[in-house]
Amino acid sequence: MARLDIVFAFITLLVLSGPAQAQSEGAVDPNTGAEKEAEQQASGPMTLERLDAMIRRVDEGAERQGNVWQFKVEGVSVSVITDPNADRMRILAGVIEVDKLQPDSLMRLLQANFDTALDARYAIAQNILWGTFIHPLGALDDAEFLSGLGQAVNLVFTFGTSYSSGLFSFGGGDSNAILRRELIDRLLEDGQPT
Repeated sequence: MARLDIVFAFITLLVLSGPAQAQSEGAVDPNTGAEKEAEQQASGPMTLERLDAMIRRVDEGAERQGNVWQFKVEGVSVSVITDPNADRMRILAGVIEVDKLQPDSLMRLLQANFDTALDARYAIAQNILWGTFIHPLGALDDAEFLSGLGQAVNLVFTFGTSYSSGLFSFGGGDSNAILRRELIDRLLEDGQPT
């Protein structure tokens, strides 16, 4: 686990020192619609201050350096990285070092990305397998962030078993997941303003 801490520190430095990535032209957010637009108009675009308040409701000991937060959810180290210039937010939860993965696990991870990971995804970077959730920052609402946080952490907990984000399971895939919906429900309850 010490390697994961080093990678989290590296990512923080990389994000804080690197230039903002250009926003992809033609990118489409499949979650937009009349209801989403009405909700965003009521609460406005996600701000770093609102995101900070939500994260601190989840973990009072969260550490923030600029646009990067590090904190724990049920013992799992999580990083949230934002780039307001590119309108992006990324949740990262380290799962395992890649050299410790069994070869058949890679096939299983791709199957899970199809049917049980859903909004979260397994991804590999810096020789680490991550549970990730990526979303446009401005269009992100509180419930989406908290659900995405729970899904990314659930990918850590269910690695090697159901490989499930805990939200739903797409019936057309190969997984018969045991859902971990409890964490998402708890984060939605605890992370909302009182």
